[in-house]
Amino acid sequence: MKQVTLIPGDGIGPEITEAVKAVFSAANVPLTWEEENAGQTTFDAVGELIPQTLIDSLNKNKVALKGPITTPVGKGFKSVNVQLRQMFDLYANVRPAKTTPGIHTRFENVDLVLFRENTEGLYSGLEIFDERLQIADSISRVTRVGCEKIVRAAFEYAKKHNCGKVTVAHKANILKNAGALLLRVASEVAKDYPSVQMEDKIIDNMCMQLVMKPEQFKVIVTTNLFGDILSDLCAGLVGGLGVVAGANIGDEIAIFEAVHGSAPDIAGKGIANPTALLRSAIMMLHHIDLKEEASRIEAALEATLANQEECTGDLGGKANTTEFAQHIISKLK
Repeated sequence: MKQVTLIPGDGIGPEITEAVKAVFSAANVPLTWEEENAGQTTFDAVGELIPQTLIDSLNKNKVALKGPITTPVGKGFKSVNVQLRQMFDLYANVRPAKTTPGIHTRFENVDLVLFRENTEGLYSGLEIFDERLQIADSISRVTRVGCEKIVRAAFEYAKKHNCGKVTVAHKANILKNAGALLLRVASEVAKDYPSVQMEDKIIDNMCMQLVMKPEQFKVIVTTNLFGDILSDLCAGLVGGLGVVAGANIGDEIAIFEAVHGSAPDIAGKGIANPTALLRSAIMMLHHIDLKEEASRIEAALEATLANQEECTGDLGGKANTTEFAQHIISKLK
């Protein structure tokens, strides 16, 4: 029986976490949850954003499912999400984006995965502010080791899933060092994967191509900030942050998470959509080789999403969070 760390998070996090737990219980998934929290709610309770008990749990279990955690904008504490990624070297942020029947969007036949470097770049935390001159400097630190790890993860995925092509998104035409390093390393790594074609696109062109013809892409790999932006763009192609999964993966530890916000404005109302967290949990099941359980839950979720009446209000339905989960449970085979 596999034990997994469960981080409910803030805002709607506890509500959508309970929905996922109910589905997993009904599907008889052979795992147990060890619940530890982080973020503002935890700080208010114990005076720590990331308590040692959570760190110990992650080091022991190696796998976690995490709900959304509030991050203050422009003030307050540093993002808990960023801290966890850097603390455990979760260098690969993996975000699938796939068209789902029943979720109406402007695009069809989107089926891609984005690999975002997760610990370096402009998120390295290397910032200086000159109070006298009112000048802010942020350093984008990019390393050869960091580039190789994220690029190799993307090529390994493409090889395993017969994707055929990896697209490297960069700004090497302007960032002659930081941008060119990723591109140079990618060209070297690509030689180890003769069955996978490599192409590269400048980031601004990449954005245009994604909103014109997204079906041409299968696996995309890029640096931290560009990946942050592109991953939300890709989510928008398939229905938004409320329906896409996310994972932060390192060599030893992996945290699967809902990538949307904590939505404090609707917390406690029982109307939150648990799809993103459930899809992240399905990714987690594949990661720990519970593929049969993952497939059963995914099929039940997609059958529910195909019937708008059974969905939550943000998807045009009438169900609350608990009812939506029960609709999924009723379709488990």
